[in-house]
Order: sequence, then structure tokens, then C-alpha cells
Amino acid sequence: MAKPPRVIGVLTEPAPASWWKRNRHIVTLCVGVFLGFQLCGVSEATHTPEPAPAPSHTGNATVQPLLPEPSTTR
Repeated sequence: MAKPPRVIGVLTEPAPASWWKRNRHIVTLCVGVFLGFQLCGVSEATHTPEPAPAPSHTGNATVQPLLPEPSTTR
């Protein structure tokens, strides 16, 4: 008669993932966003705007239209 198969090992459920394995992508994202804000440079609150440039011409200049005015007769 044939022998029954030997049991080599017993399958068990794997251990649940640790906190780090479950949440490492979230932690990495948060650290990346924080470092990005820290390394981006000067914030808008400390930035002083440059003064607007003054016009280089004086007097009243007339604006010339780019296209000729349409004629009323055809």
C-alpha cells in the first residue's frame, strides 16, 4: 500500500503589516511637501514689490489704430 503524503509545513496567515509599511507613502508625501515649502525660497510676505516703471514719454500721444476704419459704402 502507498504511504500518505508527509506534511512538510503548515500554511498560516502572514503577520499583519506594521504601521510603517501601511503608512510610509503618506509619511513620505508629507515630508516631501514640508521640505518643498521650506526650500522653495522667499515667501510672499517678505517679498517687497518693485516700483512700477514710470512712462518714458511726456505729453498726450494719440493712439493710431492698427486696422483702417471700414468704409460705409460698398
